[in-house]
Amino acid sequence: MNVLWVVAHPDQRSLTVALKDEGVRGLTGLGHEVSVSDLYAMKWDPVVGAGDFGDDTGERLLVGEAAQRAYTGGTLSADIAAEQEKLRWADALVVQFPLWWMGMPAILKGWFDRVFLNGFAFGVKDPVTGRTLRYGDGGLRGKRALLVTTIGAREASFGPRGIHGELNDVLFPIQHGIFWYTGMEVLPPLAVYGADRATPADFAVAAERLRARLAGLPTAEPVPFRYQDGGDYDDDLVLRPRFAPGRGGIGVHYA
Repeated sequence: MNVLWVVAHPDQRSLTVALKDEGVRGLTGLGHEVSVSDLYAMKWDPVVGAGDFGDDTGERLLVGEAAQRAYTGGTLSADIAAEQEKLRWADALVVQFPLWWMGMPAILKGWFDRVFLNGFAFGVKDPVTGRTLRYGDGGLRGKRALLVTTIGAREASFGPRGIHGELNDVLFPIQHGIFWYTGMEVLPPLAVYGADRATPADFAVAAERLRARLAGLPTAEPVPFRYQDGGDYDDDLVLRPRFAPGRGGIGVHYA
């Protein structure tokens, strides 16, 4: 497989970067090709602006429309185009970050904002029906996605009754709202807890867990999210009453 590994941590001595290095070695040892986008090392610009789209008209910037025009017209800025080319090449995407304020670091959010653009990752139409393809379909369909995160807290605090909320619920906006929305098969996330207190022994355990997960990257069962166009949702994209009757919330979107 061709694997794009996107990592976001400001310190090259961090547990995050050390695990990335272990992961890359593991993947290449298994015969996979790996490309790494280390966003802090690249000094990635996370801020969306008119210059991303070659838009110098001075008119109001409608980001979705401008992005689609620039993508189809080949006028995207070079840094965005380069990351999109890596995604085209990749069969799988590994996204790795420390969990900050229940989400990804701003530089990584800015990578998604600037790279996963209208016409490329989403906003793709079915040529027959004209329906917008999303949630299990879209511009990145056929690729796999794995989220790897380091967390300072204890594992139990992200459990079903943990104060921080259950981990899959915390990560739902990324897993479902970015990966699945754009058509990627989403693998269960890998979390390393107690990251701020990790000892060499803890690192060895985490590295082994990561290698085991990466060994299954081509074949592991994905998270069973519901397809938008699989018949489970009505025309307003609301889950039909016969599915998960009497229930609401995030859990109903798992088949």
